[in-house]
Amino acid sequence: MDDAQYLKSPFKLVLLPGMDGTGKLFSEFVAELPDTFKAVAVRYPTERYLPYRDLENLVRTACPVAEPFMLIAESFSTPLALKYAATNPKNLQGLVLCAGFAASPARGWRRFLASLLAPYVFYVPMPNFLMNRWLVGPDAAPSLLAAVRTAISAVRPSVLAARLRAVLTCGVRAEAGLISAPILYTRGKQDCLVGVWCLEELRRIRPQMAVVAMVGPHLILQREPRRVAEVVVRFIQSIGLPPNSLVL
Repeated sequence: MDDAQYLKSPFKLVLLPGMDGTGKLFSEFVAELPDTFKAVAVRYPTERYLPYRDLENLVRTACPVAEPFMLIAESFSTPLALKYAATNPKNLQGLVLCAGFAASPARGWRRFLASLLAPYVFYVPMPNFLMNRWLVGPDAAPSLLAAVRTAISAVRPSVLAARLRAVLTCGVRAEAGLISAPILYTRGKQDCLVGVWCLEELRRIRPQMAVVAMVGPHLILQREPRRVAEVVVRFIQSIGLPPNSLVL
């Protein structure tokens, strides 16, 4: 695609949220993007559960038909993004996976325990020390803790429980091998939810996948929105956008 077609309008980013599905936790990241981007966050229903196959219809509707775009997916949404990208939409220019996985990120007894706890765990507010441990890191700002808590509380607990079960049973390894668009994988080095083995599995399927790991927790996009924005910009530049159109 020529430079003129890229530059005549802002480049589209379609953002797929984590397990809360609200899209609200993307606000800081979006604020760090250059004006040459237009970011649209897909929002999942908060009152009813939709399986991955139904969420894919929401993604398809949100993605441009006649314009180039990039898909950015976080954690829960990464199997969904891989499955959709495997259909190789005409104008999909690339895929960014934040804390991504192609199969359940929990193995063995951890997977079994998570399955047992799934129906109950979201009915009780998560203590701050667990949020620090599993999601935002020990030195997270109180404002981030509050934002994450607000996003989680906006979703019916039964919906969150069903989404957790979907994560524990997902499997899109075959689809990951069918994607023709370039892929960037980003992760926090201190991620306690999605282990490095999830990255290694995807690298075996897609050896050419670009990888950026940075110091931080599971919610690396929320902890380091500027750094992730810079990484995304460089990735887009590397696949053909003119460098002078994307200055941070």
